[in-house]
Amino acid sequence: MNLVEKAEAVGRVLHELDDEIKKFQSWSSLKCTFGCGRCCFKPEIEATPLEFLPLALYIFREGKAEAWFDKFDNQPDEKICRLLDPRQLGAGLCTEYEYRGLICRSFGFSARVNKYNRKELLTCNVIKIELVENFKSALEQINQDKEVPIASDFYSKLHYIDPVLANQFMPINKAIQRALEMTWEYFRYKNQEDQWPSDKIL
Repeated sequence: MNLVEKAEAVGRVLHELDDEIKKFQSWSSLKCTFGCGRCCFKPEIEATPLEFLPLALYIFREGKAEAWFDKFDNQPDEKICRLLDPRQLGAGLCTEYEYRGLICRSFGFSARVNKYNRKELLTCNVIKIELVENFKSALEQINQDKEVPIASDFYSKLHYIDPVLANQFMPINKAIQRALEMTWEYFRYKNQEDQWPSDKIL
């Protein structure tokens, strides 16, 4: 599987997760507060390069790669995700929302299974406090087998695409940068410009 094929496979996983999250949000009535983005500003967020391959291909296809590499060169120690723009108007602060990573999609609207085989919602304090009744109700229902995305299931799907890259957890900016570097290396050294995907990955 070459890099483009991996990106397409990752895109399918992200689409599947989005579909499950929509179903979960529909029955649970849990949602992010308009314009919040508070969880995205945590500096310790980690991700893998694999989940950002669709973003990297999009950036190269749109001719934005040089500008992105400049961002990393000029501010190499930036801790907050480079996809965020607090000045952005609208529902969220992510400048590339369509191409955000798996971690960005799953947090808030997925669950993990604890050692007692009970499901725990992976969500933020804002949702727990502002939608407390919906949160409690959702927690009760998912432990009565109501459907909820299980985060580890989707990481397993990434593992099948590329087990090495899927296990390379690093600060989110490093993951984005590595995805860009891999894409640059792939098309430069293999001279495979003719293999740019004709359609959008996501």
